[in-house]
Amino acid sequence: TGHACVNCRKMEQQVWSDPAIKDKLSNDVVLISLYVDEKIKLPESERTTVELGGGRKRKIRTVGDRWAAFQEQRYKVNAQPYYVLLDHDEDMLVEAANYQDYGDVELFNEWLNRGISKFEQDSSNN
Repeated sequence: TGHACVNCRKMEQQVWSDPAIKDKLSNDVVLISLYVDEKIKLPESERTTVELGGGRKRKIRTVGDRWAAFQEQRYKVNAQPYYVLLDHDEDMLVEAANYQDYGDVELFNEWLNRGISKFEQDSSNN
């Protein structure tokens, strides 16, 4: 997500505010928001430059830089909002979701349900 992300705020206001979605986000998942535009400066010892692939590099100077680079390195995407449902091993349970494809209550609810069901199924098989 991002502080200045218009579609992120739309999702929160129009989709996450739905009682069924709000309940799932509060009770069925651990919600973590990584702000790619967070301006808090990192200590000098944590400032670096990272490879993003294709010869591209990114300077990591702020907390937001770190999360933006993490998203690009891990998921090969630089888009907000970008939602992933992970298991305890940080493996994706279902495909990632974004505002363009899952920007309404019914679609996002179905996506959450699939991810939660997959997590429960995988947990019961272990």
